[in-house]
Amino acid sequence: MLVLFISAFLLGLIFNAAPGAVFAETVRQGVRGGFRPALDVQVGSLVGDALWAVLGLLGIGLLLQIDWLRWPIGIAGALYLLWLARDSWKSASEEFHVQARGSASRRSALRSGALLSLTNPQNIAYWAAMGSALGAVGVTEPTAADYGLFFTGFMLSSILWCFVCAAIVDRVFRKAGMHWARATYRLCAIAFLVLALGSIRDLISPVRGDSAPAANVLEQPLECTGTHC
Repeated sequence: MLVLFISAFLLGLIFNAAPGAVFAETVRQGVRGGFRPALDVQVGSLVGDALWAVLGLLGIGLLLQIDWLRWPIGIAGALYLLWLARDSWKSASEEFHVQARGSASRRSALRSGALLSLTNPQNIAYWAAMGSALGAVGVTEPTAADYGLFFTGFMLSSILWCFVCAAIVDRVFRKAGMHWARATYRLCAIAFLVLALGSIRDLISPVRGDSAPAANVLEQPLECTGTHC
């Protein structure tokens, strides 16, 4: 049981620490508002993380790889990333002020984190594989308790990462000068654009879920597949 919990905790850290759309949005929000809006983005992303984790562990994630479900989710995610790219680039060109964020902006940060996580098609493939990967840590016939322990370990590490990531963004980016802040916004815009194009590419290319058994996921180096990648 302890091995299962530690494995889930470490996988959660790897999943969340990999830079991606959620991290880019965390930086974008944190540059102006500091720790709290950066934390709000991370907390919002937990909604999608928890949903995909539950679906994956229940085996429903396999069904979500069907094209008529995968395409709408992927297209919605790509469009939202394109909108964030445009908004970031536009904001960098306007008068830039570092300021405290109000409740409305905090809600916006929460919503951004949730949408980025919920509409990331890579989460579908990741959790479709992870749902049957418990055998790699010795759990050949997982029970409800095993699934619950795995989910708990994953979500605890995700919650911990929320605070760590927000603190890093606040320390590194909040105190930067205005020129650096504008450059950061433009870099975020480019990152959103690249991620959107990558999502579209993954939708067009064949699903690679059949290329390797899901049970080998924990035995091989993990690729960056989450909203935090």
